[in-house]
Amino acid sequence: MIRLENISKQNGHQLLFVEASAAVQRGEKVGLVGPNGAGKSTLFRLITGQDVPDEGQVSIDRGITIGYFSQDVGEMSGRSAVAEVMEGAGPVSVVAAELRELEAAMIDPDRTDEMDEILARYGEVQARYEELDGYALDGRAREVLAGLSFTPEMMDGDVGNLSGGWKMRVALARILLMRPDAMLLDEPSNHLDLESLIWLEQFLKGYEGALLMTSHDREFMNRIVGKIVEIDGGSLTSYSGDYEFYARQRALNEKQQQAQFERQQAMLAKEIQFIERFKARASHAAQVQSRVKKLEKIERVEPPRRREAVSFDFPPAPRSGEDVVTLKGVAKRYGSRSIHEGLDFQIRRRERWCVLGVNGAGKSTLLKLVVGATEPDEGSVSVGGSVKTGYFAQHAMELLEGERTVFEFLEDSFPQAAQGSLRTLAGCFGFSGDDVEKRCRVLSGGEKARLVMARMLYDPPNFLVLDEPTNHLDMATKEMLIEALARYEGAMLFVSHDRHFLAALSDRVLEITPEGVHAYGGGYTEYVARTGREAPGLRS
Repeated sequence: MIRLENISKQNGHQLLFVEASAAVQRGEKVGLVGPNGAGKSTLFRLITGQDVPDEGQVSIDRGITIGYFSQDVGEMSGRSAVAEVMEGAGPVSVVAAELRELEAAMIDPDRTDEMDEILARYGEVQARYEELDGYALDGRAREVLAGLSFTPEMMDGDVGNLSGGWKMRVALARILLMRPDAMLLDEPSNHLDLESLIWLEQFLKGYEGALLMTSHDREFMNRIVGKIVEIDGGSLTSYSGDYEFYARQRALNEKQQQAQFERQQAMLAKEIQFIERFKARASHAAQVQSRVKKLEKIERVEPPRRREAVSFDFPPAPRSGEDVVTLKGVAKRYGSRSIHEGLDFQIRRRERWCVLGVNGAGKSTLLKLVVGATEPDEGSVSVGGSVKTGYFAQHAMELLEGERTVFEFLEDSFPQAAQGSLRTLAGCFGFSGDDVEKRCRVLSGGEKARLVMARMLYDPPNFLVLDEPTNHLDMATKEMLIEALARYEGAMLFVSHDRHFLAALSDRVLEITPEGVHAYGGGYTEYVARTGREAPGLRS
């Protein structure tokens, strides 16, 4: 249904595709993978016609509808979230807009003389709306928004008042409600909480159209896709299977290619040695000439392309006392809304707590109470002896000084550190070469997150408090972070919607529910096995 045939594409001096080919068939669910900057977003633009290849062609079957969700959602305001979502549903959205205008006109005291005409027109438009199944569409729009964690108040409020992350969800809901023949989803798992992520996973599993998506969440991709298309070095390679199969197959292919390369290099070295040794002897002239011709005809095996693997080791953190943080009888309220009441909770040295709870349950508020970023209305929060806390919060990225470069930011943070050491640190977190000269104001969300994390982990605390640390991180950086944190010997308290991160690092679970707080020994995997659900509020 979608075919890319021998496409080539160059952006500036960068060759993104060189005679690359791939296809997406009806009903296929395909994961698109590749290093940052490989051309994933460009590929989406080529399919939607927003960009054209320099050579080759993109073919789409006649009559196919395509829905494209990208991270650039544009401006939204002046309409409710429901109206904004329904706007993407085609002709019915135009009728719905007129219906709303007529309803406003019916209660406008300045238009009483036109009431007969307004009522007559309202009857016609309402009939057309019913014919197009508009009332069911409103219900479906609300169902999709509810799945993405919108409250009824948020659904009916002005979409312009929502944060950027919630506007992303509105844009995603538009595509899901549209149910096109093919969906192109660029990082749909960003900005979603765990409950929304699991709902989206179920929705996409039941979607009957074709799907091509990128995601930095390996668990999410594993559960949905049955095929992987990899962009690497200008080519497109297809693998039948989920992300785990692709990762294993790619590693096996690289190992085989490396072995072939080494065997051929050994053979070439032997032949060249013979030629060098006997080229001056007339008695061996025919043999030498024969081997020279043989070498000229051999097709050279290339070594596998090495992906730059990053790793980071924590310097040892100072040891804390056994009791890290103790909360006793803690209450926290915002106006008339009670977030926590009578909360008792303790973290001890080397414990790794993940916090689960539905959207708005108070996960981030708990983290702020623990680090002292907010004070309890009742009760006490006491920090143990020799505890040195590192706190990663989303708002920390907003505090980066815009005109400072990445390297200047690290130098300011660690004036005594050697330049080589800071450059190694920057490289571990994805800032290599000229990237260290980027000004903070031009960094993407992912780059800002990596920079804040680099500063926090270079001079390691013995207690880490992390609020959604993997947002915006690509798979390679996320794996590096998981491996580093697995070796970390301090205590941890964290919130994350990434199930791979939760399973790899937690050894205790704190579940916040409307009925109260429940603690579970064992990590996230044991929590799922014990409760039969992957997140609070979901039916088992």
